[in-house]
Amino acid sequence: MAIRQIRIDDDPILRKKSKVIQDVNEKIRTLSEDMIETMKSADGVGLAAPQVGILKRIVVIDVGDGPVAFINPSILSTDGEVIDEEACLSLPERSGKVSRPQSLVVEATDIEGKIFQLSCSDLLARAVCHELDHLDGILFIDHVIE
Repeated sequence: MAIRQIRIDDDPILRKKSKVIQDVNEKIRTLSEDMIETMKSADGVGLAAPQVGILKRIVVIDVGDGPVAFINPSILSTDGEVIDEEACLSLPERSGKVSRPQSLVVEATDIEGKIFQLSCSDLLARAVCHELDHLDGILFIDHVIE
């Protein structure tokens, strides 16, 4: 495992759309492990592959229940709305209030190549939305309302 450099501020890769992962192989598993280690070392709750310079559709999230990798994730449904403060490892020293769903259901592939669905609420739902936005070149500052 290795700690990768987090891309920050105006790095153009942060605004690019990530590509679908066709095969969950050893390279993807290593990327996932590196991303988890990088996220933990930066004291974050989520990290998307573009933030470490890789345009692949994978994010890792840990809101305190252990890290989860989401490969080719998509949100199936959302419910409610919560406005709360957000920040980002790629935009140090910046934060703002963003509206996100109170809860959602996300579908993704795990690092073993199995498709799963996960019901998320509160911080986990917010983190899923925030990290999935990264896969489409969207940053939280694009959603700031205050």
